Amino acid sequence: MKIAFASKDGLHVDEHFGWCEKFYIYGVNEESYELLNEVDSSLKYEQESDKLEYKIMCIDGSDIVYVAKIGPKAASMVKLAGTFPLRSSQEDEKIEEVLKSIQKLMKENPPLWLKRILLK
Repeated sequence: MKIAFASKDGLHVDEHFGWCEKFYIYGVNEESYELLNEVDSSLKYEQESDKLEYKIMCIDGSDIVYVAKIGPKAASMVKLAGTFPLRSSQEDEKIEEVLKSIQKLMKENPPLWLKRILLK
């Protein structure tokens, strides 16, 4: 499974999806996780829809995008592209803690949204 994190420093989930200038994409399974790619998403677009399409392209078909914030239009577009958007539950949440939490969910009792991703 691939998870894209919206982050300024690569350590914390601290970026809004539409304003994010870099995504950190991790490969995750029950036993391990690894950074697969750091994607520069800093190109600017005047049209909102063009900007959002570009950001979706940047997350490179990730199964989940984990962000500090995401607007309703962006969340809808992300879902239509086949990626599940998740908002951080706390400010400056650590990426490593999120990864460990998702691994724990995978091993124990994954919620329905995660089961659907795992069955792809």
